Amino acid sequence: MRVVIIGGSGHVGTYLVPRLIEAGHEVVNVTRGQRQPYQPHAAWQHVEAVTLDREALEKAGTFGREILELRPDAVIDMICFTLASAQHLAETLRGHVQHFLHCGTIWTFGPSTVVPAPESAPKHPFGEYGIQKAAIERYLLQEARLNGLPVTILHPGHIVGPGWIPLNPQGNFNPAVYEKLAKGEELTLANLGMETVHHVHADDVAQIFQLALENRAPALGESFHTVSPAAITLRGYAEAVAAWFGQEANLRFLGWDEWKQTVSDEDAQATWDHIAHSPNASIDKGRRLLGYAPRYSSLQAVYESVMWLVERGQIAV
Repeated sequence: MRVVIIGGSGHVGTYLVPRLIEAGHEVVNVTRGQRQPYQPHAAWQHVEAVTLDREALEKAGTFGREILELRPDAVIDMICFTLASAQHLAETLRGHVQHFLHCGTIWTFGPSTVVPAPESAPKHPFGEYGIQKAAIERYLLQEARLNGLPVTILHPGHIVGPGWIPLNPQGNFNPAVYEKLAKGEELTLANLGMETVHHVHADDVAQIFQLALENRAPALGESFHTVSPAAITLRGYAEAVAAWFGQEANLRFLGWDEWKQTVSDEDAQATWDHIAHSPNASIDKGRRLLGYAPRYSSLQAVYESVMWLVERGQIAV
C-alpha cells in the first residue's frame, strides 16, 4: 500500500515508518520539516518526505486536498488535536482512501469506573486535550457507521522509548525523580502512591498501527487501546526504579495539598493530571481482533528509556 503518515517523525513514527518499509509498503512522511526521527534507521532512505504546514493549510481549507494529491491508499494521522481538524481531513478523504487511521489517546477517559477499562466503557473526559480527542473519536466513529468512513482509532497510553524522558513515579516529567531513586534519597509521593499510570513503548504503538493497517476488515470502524499489558501504581513504579540501581525506595507520602507545595507548579499540574485520570486500560479487544501482543511491559519500556538517558548523562546517577 501507499501510506501517507501525517507527523511520521515523532515518537511512534520513529518505529512505525521502518516497520512499514520493511513490510513492503510505500511510505510518504508529511511533516513541517522540523524534526528528525528519534532513532536512525536505513529504512528512512526509502521514505518520500513532504513538508506541509498543516495549520496554515487548514486555515486556507486546502490541507485535505494536499494529502489527497499524494495519492494515498491509506492515511495515518498522528497529530490531530481538534474536532475541526479531524472533520476537515475526514470529509476530504471519505470515498478516496481505503483506510484512515487516527491516533487518539487514553485521555478520552476521565476517571475510570471499571478497570482495566474496555474501549466500550463510559467516557467522561476532562481537560481540553481529553475533551477534544473524545469529540474527535465520537465524530469519526459516527462517520464510520453512518457514512462509511474507513477509520480506525488507536489510543496510546504514556508513550516511552529511547530519546525522551518518560512519565516518572511522581506522575510528572522531572528527571530528578529518577536521580533521587537511583541514589537512595527520599522521594515524596502524593497521597498513598496508589494511583496508576499506563505506559507503552513507542514500538508497541507502531506494532498495533501496522496490525490495523494490515488487518483492515476487523479494524474498520473500531477503536483500540494501545498500552502495555498492565498499568502500574506510582508506589510500585518508584520501588522498581530504585531496585534498578540497587536501592530500596525511600518514600514519604503526603496529602495532596501538602505535597504540591514541595514541587514546582509545572510538576504539580502534570502530577494532578495523571493521578486524576489514573488510567488503567484493557488491551483484550486489540489482542482478540488484531493479534496485538506488546513486547514491553510498562517497566521494561521505562527501563530502556531511563538507561538511554543515564548512558548519555541526562540523568545523573
